[in-house]
Amino acid sequence: MLHTTEVMDIQKETDQEINVLSGLDGKNASGIFKIVTRNVNAYYGDLLALNNVSMNFPVNSVTAFIGPSGCGKSTFLRLFNRMNDYIDGFRMEGEVLLDNVDIYKEKINIEQLRKDVGMVFQKPNPFPKSIFENVAYGLRIQGENNRTFLQDRVEHSLKRVALWDEVKDDLKKNALALSGGQQQRVCIARTLAVEPKVILMDEPTSSLDPISISRIESLIFELREEYTIVIVTHNLQQAGRVSDYTAFFYLGELIEQGRTHDIFTNPKHKRTENYITGRFG
Repeated sequence: MLHTTEVMDIQKETDQEINVLSGLDGKNASGIFKIVTRNVNAYYGDLLALNNVSMNFPVNSVTAFIGPSGCGKSTFLRLFNRMNDYIDGFRMEGEVLLDNVDIYKEKINIEQLRKDVGMVFQKPNPFPKSIFENVAYGLRIQGENNRTFLQDRVEHSLKRVALWDEVKDDLKKNALALSGGQQQRVCIARTLAVEPKVILMDEPTSSLDPISISRIESLIFELREEYTIVIVTHNLQQAGRVSDYTAFFYLGELIEQGRTHDIFTNPKHKRTENYITGRFG
């Protein structure tokens, strides 16, 4: 049986973690958080898409965004590599910090930002090039032309996504000829090849078969050892399987966040409970 002091210590640690995740402590301790957002509002013209969202993302962890369609999950995700900049009428307020650097207020090299913050999209998007050139693409853009280096990095990246043994004898094959699951792994290998700090995934398995989904989820589980990963998913079971932390969004607001186990077993908000129990979605 726990003594009173032990119970108080556990509660204190829980309260501290909640504050840390939500940004309520106002700190970004170096080495603890990879991304920090503070009081973020995002607009498409006059439409408020995100309302006052503050959240911290611990390093070497997987955070899943859940919530019904149109609730702001993908908008929030795309803030981290400024993909929303391409959308007419988009603007944001607040702070988005990557390694303590505000990527909206300081002079940022966008190409470097998108190297540091890689993106995996909902549908596999390999280029109409060979498997080798797809994985090497980002490195070539950076000016890398050393054949030995490229070969080593391509092989290493394909091994990381468990695709090397399937394609090592056919690297000149057009990546578009691969299966959907293989194409998505090529895209992830392309992201890994440039050694990012963060990997964003916007429903990366929604168009894949069950076997491919299982492989991608296993890969996410392995990659958390080296990367900070943020994933948008409509699959609640997937969020439960792959993430350390979960954030529930609804109508542009961050309703609740915390450790995934706690969100799914003991949600603090009724709307969160209603969503994860399937009462709306």
